[in-house]
Amino acid sequence: MEADGICSYEFVEPEGGSLPPFRAGAHIDLHLPGGRIRSYSLANAPQDTSRYLVAVLREDEGRGGSVWMHDGLRVGEVLQAGVPANDFALDESAEHSVFIAGGIGITPLLSMIGQLDAVNRSWRLHYASRLPQRTAFMEQLKALDRGRGCVTYCFGSERVERLDIAEIVGGADANTHLYCCGPARMIDAFVDAGRARPQGTMHFERFAAAEAPAVSGGYTVVLNRSGKRLSVDPGKTLLDTLLDENVPVPYACSNGICGTCLTQVVAGTPDHRDEFLDEDERRSGKCMLVCCSGSLSPELVLDL
Repeated sequence: MEADGICSYEFVEPEGGSLPPFRAGAHIDLHLPGGRIRSYSLANAPQDTSRYLVAVLREDEGRGGSVWMHDGLRVGEVLQAGVPANDFALDESAEHSVFIAGGIGITPLLSMIGQLDAVNRSWRLHYASRLPQRTAFMEQLKALDRGRGCVTYCFGSERVERLDIAEIVGGADANTHLYCCGPARMIDAFVDAGRARPQGTMHFERFAAAEAPAVSGGYTVVLNRSGKRLSVDPGKTLLDTLLDENVPVPYACSNGICGTCLTQVVAGTPDHRDEFLDEDERRSGKCMLVCCSGSLSPELVLDL
């Protein structure tokens, strides 16, 4: 147990060799029983190629992945994993880096801090958590800090408000790169505070897309390869409809974050609700994340 409600897991190559390399901020997709795929950020530094370290917050009201990891996964069990992917990469060239973590959002930031420590770059961490006993990786951070005062903790139920994100961001010089991972309110405050900062110096990763999934339904999805037509009913996502019809669609986060379910659009107008695509990709209308996005047109033709 890494902290109350949080377990950490080390995954190694079954034959004892090195694992595929990754950059700090990366995640892997783990294939769990029942066909479930879940994405987890890597917490160890990239130079440690002997293992992948992940931390999982138990969510009893979630989709079941974290509960199985806590209750069902046993030492020595073999899981299939995808190669590391990265949409939240560290810029090691920055003169100084500032990190803001909320709860389990510390996971990718710990990897980044470990990498900066390895290359002797300066950093500072502001870490908000409900309680000390629910705060992951405190010992590892203590070792990385080495008494320099680089880590500031903020505890309490209103920790997002108590952590003055506007002051942290506003106090950073133009060459500093800032990183934030945590709950929606924290990310929103971070984005708002950094609107005037130099382009490319603000980096963040959400747990879920800022917009709610498209579940209004009322449109038809056409599978271009087979010609099959499916009705997307109100209350269901496009992914729900595809899975109900046993359409093989890769997916992981189901929150519009990881990009695993990225699908090409042949015709129609997607209703984008994800955090993965950039504005140019959204405007092109040529692809979409089917886990959370829907359709603005009566008919949507997908390359499936």
